[in-house]
Amino acid sequence: MTDNLAPGLVPGSFVRNPARPDWGLGQVQSVIGTRVTVNFEHAGKLSINGENVKLEVIDADAI
Repeated sequence: MTDNLAPGLVPGSFVRNPARPDWGLGQVQSVIGTRVTVNFEHAGKLSINGENVKLEVIDADAI
């Protein structure tokens, strides 16, 4: 169920993990169910369980 995922969490969107600001800005690569693959500036490509990690979607105009 993807109801727990942040609205706007789609491939191409930009995100941050508020719990890990050191990872930097990330871009969503894929969303399959609750699995979100994100390529972060300082942590590389990570597969994240969206039920356990609440990603913050960043407005592309704010970057």
